[in-house]
Amino acid sequence: MGVNAVHWFRKGLRLHDNPALRECIQGADTVRCVYILDPWFAGSSNVGINRWRFLLQCLEDLDANLRKLNSRLFVIRGQPADVFPRLFKEWNIAKLSIEYDSEPFGKERDAAIKKLASEAGVEVIVRISHTLYDLDKIIELNGGQPPLTYKRFQTLISRMEPLEMPVETITPEVMKKCTTPVSDDHDEKYGVPSLEELGFDTDGLPSAVWPGGETEALTRLERHLERKAWVANFERPRMNANSLLASPTGLSPYLRFGCLSCRLFYFKLTDLYKKVKKNSSPPLSLYGQLLWREFFYTAATNNPRFDKMEGNPICVQIPWDKNPEALAKWAEGRTGFPWIDAIMTQLRQEGWIHHLARHAVACFLTRGDLWISWEEGMKVFEELLLDADWSVNAGSWMWLSCSSFFQQFFHCYCPVGFGRRTDPNGDYIRRYLPVLRGFPAKYIYDPWNAPESIQKAAKCIIGVNYPKPMVNHAEASRLNIERMKQIYQQLSRYRGLGLLATVPSNPNGNGNGGLMGYSPGESISGCGSTGGAQLGTGDGHTVVQSCALGDSHTGASGIQQQVLTQVTVKQVVSYTMLMETISNHIYCKQGERPLVLALVQGNAQIQKKKLRALDQKSSDRAQIKLLDWKRSLPLKEHMGQNSCYSVLELKCCESSCSKITYFFINYFQLFSVVVNKSNFWNALFLTGISMVFNFLMTLSQRAN
Repeated sequence: MGVNAVHWFRKGLRLHDNPALRECIQGADTVRCVYILDPWFAGSSNVGINRWRFLLQCLEDLDANLRKLNSRLFVIRGQPADVFPRLFKEWNIAKLSIEYDSEPFGKERDAAIKKLASEAGVEVIVRISHTLYDLDKIIELNGGQPPLTYKRFQTLISRMEPLEMPVETITPEVMKKCTTPVSDDHDEKYGVPSLEELGFDTDGLPSAVWPGGETEALTRLERHLERKAWVANFERPRMNANSLLASPTGLSPYLRFGCLSCRLFYFKLTDLYKKVKKNSSPPLSLYGQLLWREFFYTAATNNPRFDKMEGNPICVQIPWDKNPEALAKWAEGRTGFPWIDAIMTQLRQEGWIHHLARHAVACFLTRGDLWISWEEGMKVFEELLLDADWSVNAGSWMWLSCSSFFQQFFHCYCPVGFGRRTDPNGDYIRRYLPVLRGFPAKYIYDPWNAPESIQKAAKCIIGVNYPKPMVNHAEASRLNIERMKQIYQQLSRYRGLGLLATVPSNPNGNGNGGLMGYSPGESISGCGSTGGAQLGTGDGHTVVQSCALGDSHTGASGIQQQVLTQVTVKQVVSYTMLMETISNHIYCKQGERPLVLALVQGNAQIQKKKLRALDQKSSDRAQIKLLDWKRSLPLKEHMGQNSCYSVLELKCCESSCSKITYFFINYFQLFSVVVNKSNFWNALFLTGISMVFNFLMTLSQRAN
């Protein structure tokens, strides 16, 4: 009697780098590849039509590729616990192979199937291929607990054994004598169903922007790798209106469904980097998209409450509001803020939005404006996003709502200014909100401010043809920042500041359509909160301490904040990132000039001359004054006897601040930037505190 085997496809919907399937074929006389479709799940409301279409296209492509091996895909409807006992008997199965599922629900399901297989005398083969690493080994290396900061995660994986190479693609040669019994009525019994068969109404459904399947995934990977300039220069693509649209090199949905192997992506990137950089070793940051995915998988693997606030040990318990009406307006793109509504419209139509767009709408729903739980936003993303992954989706929402991983709650995206900065002309809004097409660029992000004559000319009256803003952003964000501040102050009393770990907001690293990503800072007139981010951390980095002091941090909206932010910037990364981050803390009302105190190292007179030369090229002149600090810093003995520190006072308007900040970063070793409206000594005092903090951090790193 021959050996009959079954491979159970779940996420890894591919034939390349599929070690479980490859091992299943070895020594087997017959192999059947099955996909179990839960009919109850098909009718549930938590998966939208775009996700179902993508999945069915993946299955159709997989079936087509299996046909080339003289095999077929068996799509079976039912519950795995009901299906497999029947298949074990009916097909006389001796071996079952599966890809390891690290998520708690998957582990529980697989444990039940393994028990059924054992009772039936079926050998079960489990291999890891959906993640780069064995997550249990990462946790073991961390003393039995998952790492809760990205820096700690990077430290752990740097100590692990090198990654295994992807296994070869399943070919006719691999199949050899292993056959697949296929009946004449296979399509009727086991064919891939259509959307209509699953109960979806497809009338008016536009064509897919993201075609599913392994074939498409590998084509996109090659296009992605053709962008040699990106790898050669290791630069982040510049943001513009086109960046917000679906890219032919985007890979995130294909990684989520396993149409593309993360290991293949990893090693292809590595090989290309070595070719371009002459065999030099690539930095970990090159794999940002993949490693953040691994980080969230690791954090979630032993936490079945990872997608909940209550009962989740790593989630801050925040008393969010319950407002179904406001939630529906957000989810359906009816907030009255064109930037937010255009993003949610694109998400509903296409099943994908840029990672910065995700940041904007997540912040708006949670800590920015509506104060609605991240769990509600996560459910909407789970329904609509093609690349929504249980671990990554929940982790991203906790992070963006400052419920875990990231606590810089004073960084808030402005629903007007952030979009205007990304796409000044408003082409993105016109594409997804045709009703606003007639508005000029000046008013397209805030059409409620347009005069009645312009609204009539645009054939769109705000409050009639398009809704008025559902909230006052300035007031709502001010209130919510204060709420967050009180929550974290209370938390620090009980848990200690050391437990409030902060990770850098650079989860996407490089690559379009990533999981999340770096958020450029935002300093836009008309918005009182910032859209800043903390940059990547690591050893051998320059530390810059930025402070916005009490009543000095006042935008046009009148929002007042107290901020103390540590920003760590890698030397090899473009200084433009640091410039953007520091610029977050430089504000001015229209007609006002804030006081900027910059502590610099070196000959201040020479620096002042250089700065004046720069200023002469600027249309907005800055007032520059050298302050005599008598070179008597309290930490001078710790920083070197030959060090010379000086303070420059700058009074500038908004447009020249970025030039001045950029000048500092490129010409000086910048230690501290302080923004203050009037209280010089308070600013100087906090600058000293920031230096003490940096010194203590240095001692701590040396001790470790």
